[in-house]
Amino acid sequence: MFMLKSGSIILLPVFMAFCLPCWGQQKADDRLIFDEYIRYIRQNDAGSSGSPRSMAELIIETARFFLGKPYAASTLEKDPEQLVVNLREFDCTTFVETTLALSRTVENLEHPSFEDFCEQLQRIRYRNGAVDDYTSRLHYFTDWIYENEKNGFVHDVTRKAGGKPYRPDLSFMSSHPDRYPRLRSNPGFAEVLRRKEREISERNVYSMIAGAEIAGREDFLRDGDIVCFVTSIEGLDVTHVGFIYRYSGKLTFIHASSAAKKVIINPQPVRKYVEQSRYTKGIMIVRLQDLE
Repeated sequence: MFMLKSGSIILLPVFMAFCLPCWGQQKADDRLIFDEYIRYIRQNDAGSSGSPRSMAELIIETARFFLGKPYAASTLEKDPEQLVVNLREFDCTTFVETTLALSRTVENLEHPSFEDFCEQLQRIRYRNGAVDDYTSRLHYFTDWIYENEKNGFVHDVTRKAGGKPYRPDLSFMSSHPDRYPRLRSNPGFAEVLRRKEREISERNVYSMIAGAEIAGREDFLRDGDIVCFVTSIEGLDVTHVGFIYRYSGKLTFIHASSAAKKVIINPQPVRKYVEQSRYTKGIMIVRLQDLE
């Protein structure tokens, strides 16, 4: 994912052949953390009302499980391309992807395994769920939304929330291949990404809630929604993501924060975060299909 920090741009790409070699980039600690997570979720099986837990509550409970885990950039950059599983540290996008994959695994299976989780993660992170090469990863979050909506996992509800049409004009990765080691070492990937950028930019399917309009749309937002912060930086679309969470009377969000260097419940409400972010002009809201 593309991140901003201290006024400078740190560029980190966001992003069905399921086989054991695809799961090679993980450590024994990840399996232990997965087992710990399953125990944690089973012990907190009831929802806030004491009734069976909803999917929204499961997402929030899963996100809270990782509070305090360290922020780490560029954890997916392996050559050759492969599914990287890392439950020890996150950037904003790997945090969202991991939380969704774990939640879907637990919700859909009575006896979930680590391999089941890996399968879910691969389907979420890669176009058509297939790890082909660097360009098969969903680097731009608007593309991530489009592909995961097509797969029936999420639904972009920004327009329902009163958002106005938004057309990303993507070009950053193909225009700055020198910033990406994988593009420097594989020049042909830049042209593939350039074609994909044009395709994404031509889609007339996206909407955005402008920063000044967020306060009037807050009642529509639900815990567990993915909040996507839309940037004004030329050539980019979304620079940060997290999960909507109503906490201590505020509509805020849980995210892997580069500023805090860990997963946190943001101290500011969403609208204040947007107001104070130099390059953020609005938000998109994505909801799990199960919550529609």
